[in-house]
Amino acid sequence: MTQFDPTKTTGFFGHPKGLQTLFFTEMWERFSYYGMRAILVLFMTTPAAQEGLGLTTETSGAIYGLYTAGVYLLTLPGGWLADNIFGQRKAIWYGGILIMMGHIILAIPGSPGIFFVGLAFVASGTGLLKPNISTIVGDLYPEGGARRDAGFSVFYMGINLGSFLGQTFVALLGEKVNWHLGFGLAAVGMLAGLIQYRLTQGNLGDLGLEPKARSASGPSGNTTLAVALAAILVLILLGLQYFGVIDMFTAVGIASA
Repeated sequence: MTQFDPTKTTGFFGHPKGLQTLFFTEMWERFSYYGMRAILVLFMTTPAAQEGLGLTTETSGAIYGLYTAGVYLLTLPGGWLADNIFGQRKAIWYGGILIMMGHIILAIPGSPGIFFVGLAFVASGTGLLKPNISTIVGDLYPEGGARRDAGFSVFYMGINLGSFLGQTFVALLGEKVNWHLGFGLAAVGMLAGLIQYRLTQGNLGDLGLEPKARSASGPSGNTTLAVALAAILVLILLGLQYFGVIDMFTAVGIASA
């Protein structure tokens, strides 16, 4: 029996059918991400009497900056986990679940502590999903060249579409009706992405199922380097805290480091 080759199909604008799966998964993930981000600072600065957190503009801006920085920094361990443990496909699935759970937590009124847990879930999930979905898009075009570039252009259309829809509808619902309903709509968007990903993942064949760089002989050089860099960063932060240069116990202090 001939094995299914996802790179040879042409069912999505002349591109592999697997691109359709990744297009809509990323579209809904970006819907949830940018939709939530559109109301994040507004929610934090809204007085508690109006169901916001009642934080100052300075503190809210610092938290927003830390969150967005964390999203991008977490793509590094997210890529490593996929390459060495999960594989890209499972990393996307687990990442989407974490994102959805984070938005659900944000949608439930609670203390600021619960709010930060929700942000951590979303950031961690994005760190897992974002780098690995792009990797599989590239794997759909082993020949490279102009067709691969065109495939990424279609993929980026999904990103832009999801961003536009999220910033429109999540923001409208959050601002005009209720902040937590806005976060809830972001969760629904990610759920839609997960459902269609699960239902259409057969379009991807075997792509991304196995970790690419799993080593049975111990930590790789990249792992050792990552651990060393993390240790150096922690030591630098502890030193700056000790000498009073920064205050790691406040969002503003960390953001100012």
